[in-house]
Amino acid sequence: MWLKIGWTIWLLIWAPLYHRQFGLQNFLFFCDLGNVLIGIGLWLESPLIFSWAASGLLLFQTIYTVDLAGAFITGHHIVGGTEYMFDPHLPLIIRLLSLFHVVTPPVLLWAIFRLGYDSRGWKLQTLMAWVVVPLNYFWRPQQDVNWARGLFFHEQHAIPRGTYLLIYLVTVPLLVYLPTHLLLEWMVRRSRTRDCHPERS
Repeated sequence: MWLKIGWTIWLLIWAPLYHRQFGLQNFLFFCDLGNVLIGIGLWLESPLIFSWAASGLLLFQTIYTVDLAGAFITGHHIVGGTEYMFDPHLPLIIRLLSLFHVVTPPVLLWAIFRLGYDSRGWKLQTLMAWVVVPLNYFWRPQQDVNWARGLFFHEQHAIPRGTYLLIYLVTVPLLVYLPTHLLLEWMVRRSRTRDCHPERS
């Protein structure tokens, strides 16, 4: 219950501050949508919603965490994407709120191992991507939300734009969501097997 209430209070603080700083379209980032999904999943105690969010967020949020930690320790970004966290012109409260990226992976894994894993989750994540990414592609394309126009917030010009969008909508589910789904399914099955047969561990 404390996590349900805490996450809800945090959402009520985070959402208006983020909206004032970044605008409405920012909430179409998968990481921001994931915050809302986690809030709903906590109250419903839904394995499906947590599995949905995890298939789309675990890889990217983990990379974010590694890059942030690497930059904090060494001063160099391993991958990139967290430079704004060190921007003194960005209000400190916004940067502190952005630490949700670090919290998301352990919360998702905890919920899945506690409630179970639903294999339909990655399909819902794929459907969401098929709706959200084209919307990002046409709405304020200069923002390149979710890299709808090009990787790392730089519009690409190497191939036709429509071709890039189609490749994105096919390859991301196949190369990110599906492998994450298979990994989570294997981890949960292995955990249950170990719990049922502790003498084998």
